[in-house]
Formats: sequence, C-alpha cells, structure tokens
Amino acid sequence: MADVQVYPDANSLARAAAEYFVTLAAEAITARGRFVVALSGGSTPRATYTLLASREFAPRVDWSCVHVFWGDERCVLPGHPDSNYRLAREVLLDKIPIPADNIHRIRGELDPDQAAVAYQAELETVLGADGRFASRSQPPPRGRLGPRSQPTSRGRLDLILLGMGADGHTASLFPGTAAIHEQTRWVVAHYVEKLGAWRVTLTPVVINGAAHVTFIVAGRGKAERLREVLAGPYQPDVLPAQIVRPADGRLRWLVDAAAATQWRKNVQPPGKRNQPLLAPARQQSGRLVSLGRGSAAKSAG
Repeated sequence: MADVQVYPDANSLARAAAEYFVTLAAEAITARGRFVVALSGGSTPRATYTLLASREFAPRVDWSCVHVFWGDERCVLPGHPDSNYRLAREVLLDKIPIPADNIHRIRGELDPDQAAVAYQAELETVLGADGRFASRSQPPPRGRLGPRSQPTSRGRLDLILLGMGADGHTASLFPGTAAIHEQTRWVVAHYVEKLGAWRVTLTPVVINGAAHVTFIVAGRGKAERLREVLAGPYQPDVLPAQIVRPADGRLRWLVDAAAATQWRKNVQPPGKRNQPLLAPARQQSGRLVSLGRGSAAKSAG
C-alpha cells in the first residue's frame, strides 16, 4: 500500500517536504558522509526549494556534503526560463553554501543523446557502478534491472524528488513513450511528440534503485489523475507515475488536500479494514497528526 501523506494546503505540504529533505540529508551524511539527491522540475517544488534556502532550514544541512542531480531536463540553455536547472539555481542553489563541483546539471544545450550519455557517466562517477546498475555496455541478467531492480547502497541516490503532471507523467517519462520501460540505461534522451520537444530523463532503472523516492503533488487539477495512479489498475504506459516502484527503497507521496480529493473517496473510513497507511493529516508543533479518529500520530520524517 502506498505511503500517502495529505496536508491541508500547499504551504504545509512544502514545509513537510523540506523537513523530510533535511532529515534524510542528516541521516545520509552521518551514515555515509554525503547526501545525493535528484531534484524535480515544475512549479510544485518551488516552495520547498525556497524553504530549504531559508534561514530556518538551510543551516540544518551540511551543504558541502550534498550532491545535487536532476530527474529530468528540457533541452534548452541553462539560462532558459524553462530550464529545471535555472529554477533550482535561482530559488535554492545560489542561496546556499554548496560547492560548485557538487552541482551536477543535465547539459540541455548539448545534442540530446550526447547529454544523456554524459549524464549517465556523471552519475556513474559520483555514485559508482557496482554491477547492480549495469551500464549500456553490460546487459543485465534477466530480471535484475527495470522497475524491480535491487541495487545496493553503492550506486544509488539517497533521494529522488518527483512531481506528477496532469497526464500522469513523472520526470520526463510521458504516456506512451519507450523510456517508461527502459531496463538498461540510467538516462535517456527522447522526443516527446505531444510537446514537440526533446527531453533528457532518468529512467526507472535509477529511479527505482533510489533509497527514497518522494512525490510532491499539489492542486485540484491533479486530483483525478492521482486517484487513478494510486487506486486504479496498473497501466504505466497510460500513467507513467505507476512505474515508480522502488525495489529496496521507500516510496512516499506528499500531497495537499486539494490533490487528494478524489483519492480519499477510495479510502476506507478510519476504523474500517484496509484503511490507508496514513489518514489525511495536519501539522501540529512540527509533527504530522492523523485526522483519522483513533489513529496514532506520526512524525513527518
């Protein structure tokens, strides 16, 4: 069952996502000396990035130990208004003491295929390939890669932040595209017909190999699609977000109440059998408190 946490509004959602980021960063840095994260593009995570750059959150992270990647990128110049890198740089990266060498952007200004190959090489350099993540030149044994791959702690991202589009896409895995079922490469470039544009994206190979994968979804415009992704039949060609199924990691959905309106219709009332893992929640003194009667309070981290 999906770990879905519902917050009253977009502000409390952004705060919960920032708290989760800080918590995971501290744990990873304490355990392994670094925190490797892939950021999402789009408008939804902007508020979270703004909080992470604030005086409240930024001092709680040792940014010298953080390596930043991206889940996908548009094939544009880094200063282009549509660049995912530009968004993160303006609202977060320019405001925190992170070493330039720890920022690993997708070079959208290159030929798309060259950009994808270069980005996989950069991921391999930072993460270290260990046989669980096979490169394109080393086809995996049947069943070892793809949506149910099982990477070890070496060769995996600590956290991938994802959004979900109104069509059910995530990263740049769009409905009906071959990238959804990629089982070997970590990064691919593909032309998205519906957009009339090239995209470079992480594939399910590396997404499903991460230690933590977290969706941040907000707004009533995503409500019906969220219900279909979480409660509908498994059809990743139609709803690519469904392909995200970490084999040996934690998948969490952080959503606001507006986005959860349709999904909640599919949830058993508190006290019934098969009730959701976590009922709709509200923030109280830094903790996530279930609104379901009789349910125990849980920490947002």
